[in-house]
Amino acid sequence: MPTATRTALVTGANRGIGLATCALLARRGLSVVLSARREADAARAAEELRAQGLDVRAEQLDLADERGIANCAGRLASARIAIDVLVNNGALLFEGDGLSTSSREWRAAFDVNVLGTAWTMRAFMPAMLERGYGRVVNVSSGWGAFSEGLDGPASYSVTKAALNAATVVFARSARGDVKVNACCPGWVRTRMGGAEAELSPEEGADVVAWLATLPASGPNGQFFRGREPIAW
Repeated sequence: MPTATRTALVTGANRGIGLATCALLARRGLSVVLSARREADAARAAEELRAQGLDVRAEQLDLADERGIANCAGRLASARIAIDVLVNNGALLFEGDGLSTSSREWRAAFDVNVLGTAWTMRAFMPAMLERGYGRVVNVSSGWGAFSEGLDGPASYSVTKAALNAATVVFARSARGDVKVNACCPGWVRTRMGGAEAELSPEEGADVVAWLATLPASGPNGQFFRGREPIAW
């Protein structure tokens, strides 16, 4: 199947790395489904990219809502839109250590950063496996790496470590030309990363778009930063 016919779904895509990823993928010839928790946010961001001549469609998807994720998959299937590439970018970050982070924040972080990603993989990977092609990219963080000391806010580090584990587990279900990988985009100038971060959203999105368009000979079940493998 030609690359131009591939369709990518990006979560948390109304700003930052997600929005930059949508633009990069669309410029590489993919049709992009830009999703966000609020329908209006997704529509506004998609219109911004369509004004640049890019093939982008808006879709509402709340990672904290398992039924909503299934409904989104159903709407796309009804519209005969097959998702070939899934970029799990949406995430929550709460400041605080293990003791100061509230119960509400712990639960919200797990619902979005871990379970939401698991539910999107469960919703879209079976069809990828059936068609024999798929790319899943889980946007993680070095703060979720045991090799780097889990040195971030508690709920973020723990949930990103769990996301890394989920990447390994779901990659074991991959077969044919279906691949599941994780990446750390680096320290990026977004609302989450702050104005002092060293990378632009476009620079951070490079590794995401690279993994989303891997050739058949590409890796599966690995963790990358700047297109180079890093330890879990």
